[in-house]
Amino acid sequence: MAYPIDRPAWASLEAARDRLAGTHLSTLFERDARRADSLCLAVDGLVYDFSRQRLDADVMAALTALAGECWVPDAIRAMFAGEPINRSERRAAWHVALRAPAGQGYPADVHAVLDDIDRFVGQVRDGSWPGFAGHAITDVVNIGIGGSDLGPRMVAQALAREPDDLRVHFAANVDPADLDGILATLDRATTLFVVTSKSFGTAETLANARAARDWLLAAAPDETAVARHFVAVSTNIPAAQAFGIERVFGFWDWVGGRFSLWSAAGLAVALARGMTVFRELLAGAHDMDNHFRQAPLAENLPVVMALLGVWNRNFLGLTGQVVVPYAHRLALFPTWLQQVEMESNGKSVTSDGDATAVATVPQVWGGEGTNAQHAFFQMLHQGTDVLSVDFILVTPTADDDRSRQLAANCLAQAAALMHGRPEAETLSGSSGDPVLAAQRSFPGNRPSSTLLLDRLDARRLGALIAAYEHKVFVQGVIWGINSFDQWGVELGKTLADDILAAWSNDDTRHLDAATRSLLDRLRRR
Repeated sequence: MAYPIDRPAWASLEAARDRLAGTHLSTLFERDARRADSLCLAVDGLVYDFSRQRLDADVMAALTALAGECWVPDAIRAMFAGEPINRSERRAAWHVALRAPAGQGYPADVHAVLDDIDRFVGQVRDGSWPGFAGHAITDVVNIGIGGSDLGPRMVAQALAREPDDLRVHFAANVDPADLDGILATLDRATTLFVVTSKSFGTAETLANARAARDWLLAAAPDETAVARHFVAVSTNIPAAQAFGIERVFGFWDWVGGRFSLWSAAGLAVALARGMTVFRELLAGAHDMDNHFRQAPLAENLPVVMALLGVWNRNFLGLTGQVVVPYAHRLALFPTWLQQVEMESNGKSVTSDGDATAVATVPQVWGGEGTNAQHAFFQMLHQGTDVLSVDFILVTPTADDDRSRQLAANCLAQAAALMHGRPEAETLSGSSGDPVLAAQRSFPGNRPSSTLLLDRLDARRLGALIAAYEHKVFVQGVIWGINSFDQWGVELGKTLADDILAAWSNDDTRHLDAATRSLLDRLRRR
């Protein structure tokens, strides 16, 4: 395959990096009075300001050329056409089909499942799907892991509750404290479980599902209660039925786990927040899909996000991407994004099986503002590693001092990362003490971008999620890797099964010395 470093634009970008070396971000603003406006995109209620990134117009032109030379437009067309771009598993990555309106050439059964979800959600929310004692459902427990947990959990928290919403809970960890802590607060007669597992064979999910079934049957009159209190989202209908579940919502092998929120895997969100809200979430993602599919590369928000990440990772050598939403309801967004980015692009082998010629995904982490300011911002401002930060800010809608304070803190942190505070300036405010002045100075020149949402509702959230999904895909195309498989997840699962078997049959001879020693200690205890 042709590596990105072999493209003509790569050499141009290396030259641009050398040209800008030592140039402070503040200087770039001084040179270009229109920089804040020219390095900014507005799409579907989102404003993306990347003027505080360490680049200029010539770099953006070269990055856009790189995207063209790496056939990004063709890759976008292939994804929307449902071609098998997930080459290692020989399947499509067609999550865009899940949020498109009917009649646009996507599989008709997508909307058949969506309509089935709509009917079921209506039954549960209006009380016509009661529990075994005849009482209406009040609580929904989503049992899944990975993409069938992180996406729905993040969205359910992000979307504000209405008084008539069902309470929703998420259990993913096989640690008994997770599910047991939830069950201790619930009424068996009014609780519905959604078990999400494509294969209906995920070990952690099934362990929690069995524990939940035992909890239910401790009070239910007989095992037929399982069919009233459990539904499944799975492609393995026989396995779900053998568990006692009659109502199964299907999806397709081209729906990857971390992109499955838009399918029946989002059932818990639809149940808890209502089908109107869920359809608005889909519509917002579809708005971003249309933009991603049609906008020129230089004006394409997800493409620009991806290119900035390539610039920071491969040319500036930044090893981390920090995400800080200044919205409590988006507190789980960085956790969700970790899986989307690092499980998708955390690879060192290309789609052709060769070693990658360049570094791929950076470490992705973060936390909610303003809490994060009192956790890791010290390192961002004065640490030895320079990282790029994505700030996410929702426009304050109320005349509220705390909302303005929240927004002011977000803007201030971005400004502080860019400008810093020179040691000479600090010296005058440090009683002339050079040691104290050195400790209180800030280098600045630390890059960030700001994503501004005009409001945090289902439609804007759908667009935001889709923008990051497409960003990840574009970066995978440029790096030459498959963003839609996750073989790195499988090895640990296989070894865990082997260790469990060794634990049960008292035969640890085939284990490595360190594992055998630790397992022996656990067994003795």
